[in-house]
Amino acid sequence: MKRIFLFFITVLIVLDITSISLYGEVKLPAIFGDNMVLQQKTDAAIWGKAVNGSTVKVITSWNNKMYTVKAGNDGSWKVKVTTPSAGGPYEISISDGKTLKLKNVLIGEVWVCSGQSNMEMPVRGYFNQPVTGSNDAIVTSSNPSIRLFTVEKATSLQPVYDFTGGWKLCEPENVSEFSATAYYFGLLLNKVLNVPIGLVNTSWGGTRIEPWISEAGIKKFDFVTLPDKNQQGTLSPQTPTVLFNAMINPMVGYGIRGAIWYQGESNRNEADKYVKLLPGLVENWRSLWGVGDFPFYYVQIAPFDYGTGGLSSAYLREAQLKASTAIPNIGMACIMDLGEKDNIHPVAKKTGSERLALLALTKTYGKSGFASSGPVLKEMIVEGPVVKLTFNNAQNGLTSFGKELSCFEVAGANKRFVPAKAFITDAGITLMSAEVTDPVAVRYAFKDFIVGDLFNIEGLPASSFRTDEWPAE
Repeated sequence: MKRIFLFFITVLIVLDITSISLYGEVKLPAIFGDNMVLQQKTDAAIWGKAVNGSTVKVITSWNNKMYTVKAGNDGSWKVKVTTPSAGGPYEISISDGKTLKLKNVLIGEVWVCSGQSNMEMPVRGYFNQPVTGSNDAIVTSSNPSIRLFTVEKATSLQPVYDFTGGWKLCEPENVSEFSATAYYFGLLLNKVLNVPIGLVNTSWGGTRIEPWISEAGIKKFDFVTLPDKNQQGTLSPQTPTVLFNAMINPMVGYGIRGAIWYQGESNRNEADKYVKLLPGLVENWRSLWGVGDFPFYYVQIAPFDYGTGGLSSAYLREAQLKASTAIPNIGMACIMDLGEKDNIHPVAKKTGSERLALLALTKTYGKSGFASSGPVLKEMIVEGPVVKLTFNNAQNGLTSFGKELSCFEVAGANKRFVPAKAFITDAGITLMSAEVTDPVAVRYAFKDFIVGDLFNIEGLPASSFRTDEWPAE
């Protein structure tokens, strides 16, 4: 009896294995799953693995359309499905003999959210480092139209197929742990556009920009050395390309509207390189996604006392300001008024994030009737000892909200900057100093730590800037 029993068990196991090999089971990368958001009104790519050579059928419930594709010799397959206007929830059925269903799928606007610790910082804040209003934001955060995806940290010397993560509902326990910058950005978009929003947070505190660029992108910069792909041991997240390979590459091609970015502190001592690397990262991602010049908006790093007595972060902010006009469809949110002397993670995450959303609402979604950028220097005119400045993005004028302007400096040919008296006029800013009779250059808020005091009347701050091109100190 025992032998007969064992025989039947063996037969059943063999039949089960045969069944799996015949009918298969579709495997999807983590970016595809229940609760996901697909980009609306586009041909959205879906891909995965199946039995080699099998026919994969994809059925979308919003139009009951079937798409078929044959898996390659390695089992890989990819298909594009046509998405409607925002809505849902829907289901997607995928089968190569055995059906996999993706449930509670929304169609809306999808944004990739990346960078270092100020992007990673969760809504609840870090230990001993709060986010203003976080508890109220968390307790009221339940929203069926917003979905959250956090990519787990990983490194790789080679591009990989998948990462670890999953789409989560917008509920207090999930929002608490999600990127504050990404969440507040998505929340304002959802409120104004009234469409589902999908947010993919892929960030790692303390990282430089080079790890987030692919090998092909990094090769364009002769000042960056590619890593030895045969190196052994723990891989530093500061190594060029390794975060792109592990945390970006697995979702390249996923349907998105655009990306937001909050990084720069770790590159602050190399502003001359960053001014090239930031547009380079954007162009790198765009070329790989293959959907054109998708919008890319970023937060300019906040003033902070790095304890060095230098101006490194001021030069980095200048590099970020220059990058904002270097390529098409890019924009920068300034937070000169939000920096904290002893905290590199500004607590006013909601304010900074909503400035990113204002850029998206005007530049990407065509909304109008409100400002989305702070004043930017247009022209400097010197009249004897007096300097006059005019600004773009200040159609309704400038303000310091009742405070004395204290962030302007002026210098003569000796390149020695001294504080200047500055006044708001109908035309812009007029400034002077009794110590400089023949001014040649002006700087505004050009320090590691300083609280900016110049705004347009809509309340958006001016970036730190300088009119000289003298070598960095």
